[in-house]
Amino acid sequence: MAAADQIKSLIKSFGDDDESRFFSIALQIAATEAKQGHTTFAQELKKLIDVAKKDRSVNAIHSKALPLNLPKRELQELIEVFQPKINLGDMVLDENIKETLYKVIKEQEKWQLLKAHNLEPKRKLLLTGAPGTGKTMTAQAIAGELGITVFIIRLDGLMSKYLGESIAKLRLIFDAMNDQRAVYLFDEFDSIGSHRDQNQDVGEIKRVLNSFLINIEKDQSNSIIIAATNLPESLDKALFRRFDEIIEYPLPDENHISEIIKKHTKAFSFSTKVDYKVLSKLALGLNYSEIVRICNDTIKEMILNDMGNLELATLKKLLKLRNVVNEK
Repeated sequence: MAAADQIKSLIKSFGDDDESRFFSIALQIAATEAKQGHTTFAQELKKLIDVAKKDRSVNAIHSKALPLNLPKRELQELIEVFQPKINLGDMVLDENIKETLYKVIKEQEKWQLLKAHNLEPKRKLLLTGAPGTGKTMTAQAIAGELGITVFIIRLDGLMSKYLGESIAKLRLIFDAMNDQRAVYLFDEFDSIGSHRDQNQDVGEIKRVLNSFLINIEKDQSNSIIIAATNLPESLDKALFRRFDEIIEYPLPDENHISEIIKKHTKAFSFSTKVDYKVLSKLALGLNYSEIVRICNDTIKEMILNDMGNLELATLKKLLKLRNVVNEK
């Protein structure tokens, strides 16, 4: 029968409403049963999974329920609504970063107490670091911890060729922060936050940056503002003092790589003993997203080939290939 860890992971994924992981673990259990000779039970389980998947797809198509906390109509072309399903405990982070973020969460949870003493909770964060290091995921995790929505600002919708229109749109976003408490994420922030003395796009972008500086300085809402960038060196210097915390995200070190791999493969067993130090050395230089993707690809290989366990050789091969691609 299914291993205890698999059953616990199955129940946890159901409780977390993580549909893809739930079906992934269920298929892995079916593969294990088939390998042990319980073919009838395995086939019945696979049929149940197929029917459940089909029903979920039909319900998704016909459901007319709108996402919770939709912004006003005039904002919908500027904001992508995201309902978080993770918290900070789901992330593998540097201890200093984790400590800083938990302090932000604590201040947010007790913002009324702080304001009663004429103190402001930290809520304006600038996240910097290479792509795939967890900046966007952090915005989702903070929202998950606080039980609020993430509003991702669509910068392509913000910028307009018409004089002053971009500034008016930005004002709408800051007005929404007062109307609706949420995490407002300005991803790829360098696209509007670049040095004002740069020669290109000196018109509307410069005006938008000036407007952002004014608005974030004046903002007294209870919303959390997060700006994320891969290019902090390109940001205008005036921006940095507008944020309560500036957090730099490094690439994962060997210890963090081991933790990432363990976290994302814990619902499954490997066919051979795993030396996580060896895997960590193979993955050095890869970002968080790349390592997670490789773990998921290894799990897919197991499921698609009806294997009962993860193949260590497959994981090693994918790690090596990813590093070779990055070096080119």
